[in-house]
Amino acid sequence: MARILTGIQSSNIPHLGNLLGAIIPAIEMSKDPANNSIYFIADLHSLTSIKDAEFRRESRYAVAATWLAFGFDTDRNILFKQSAVPEVCELTWYLSCFMSYQRLQLAHSFKDKSENLADVNAGLFTYPVLMAADILMYDTNIVPVGKDQKQHVEFTRDLAEKMNHHYQQEIFVVPQEKIDENVMVIPGTDGRKMSKSYNNFINIFLPEKELKKTVMSIVTDSTPLEAPKNPDTDNVFALYKLLGTPEQVADIRAKYLAGGFGYGHAKTALLELILDKFKEQRDAYNRFMNDKAMLESELKKGADKARAIGTPVLDRVRKATGF
Repeated sequence: MARILTGIQSSNIPHLGNLLGAIIPAIEMSKDPANNSIYFIADLHSLTSIKDAEFRRESRYAVAATWLAFGFDTDRNILFKQSAVPEVCELTWYLSCFMSYQRLQLAHSFKDKSENLADVNAGLFTYPVLMAADILMYDTNIVPVGKDQKQHVEFTRDLAEKMNHHYQQEIFVVPQEKIDENVMVIPGTDGRKMSKSYNNFINIFLPEKELKKTVMSIVTDSTPLEAPKNPDTDNVFALYKLLGTPEQVADIRAKYLAGGFGYGHAKTALLELILDKFKEQRDAYNRFMNDKAMLESELKKGADKARAIGTPVLDRVRKATGF
């Protein structure tokens, strides 16, 4: 059985891009009986940029509620918050002592901000080592990542092989990355990639009135209502075709091409599609967010299972390094 590990940042409510590009595919992968999935909420990682304690707590709940609302099976798999297994910080220290300063300088997470070193804290600089500890702690076989995260898995693999070689024993399972070449790029309300940093995202869990306001803000061109429109250059249609059935998409496309169908009509159709497609998940999310005790119970259950896997790994490291 392959053990698959994925970390999910605890930085606000997951948006539509997160759902379509990562969460829903990951949950589908977790249903394969040949896989054992460990999905953790990376709340320790979030401290590199998010200092607001209450925001972090609420974000953590929002992420957990989202995964549960979309059907992640926590009995067969594992969902937990990273900070609930503090042993990962101890493992990070051991790995840090085998990680060169020069190598860390090459990390994308550091290089992207290295022009202004005043904005780089030590946590951000050593981010790849904590990520390596997250992976190696649980004898992970496969790490699904985007192309931009491939480097972190390479660092992890190098650290595992370096320590295995140094101590002449198999302390760590050496993981492999799994890159989906067909991963979806979800357009935001302005046509760019949907991102919290661009503030162009759609939060499907908003109350209907607020969700409508977001959908109606999608950028469109100035083609008159009565004129035919090109669906393939329109932001609203780009989102609609990701969510609709082939029949629904064909119907909307025909309306664009026929004319007399304005962008306001298209946005209303998209809103109705979101509300219909995600009705059960929206209801479940709100139910879970109103029961924080249940969320804590689920996360603790996951942390206990994660700890049972991670403790023997850490014991191997301690013994090998003389602690």
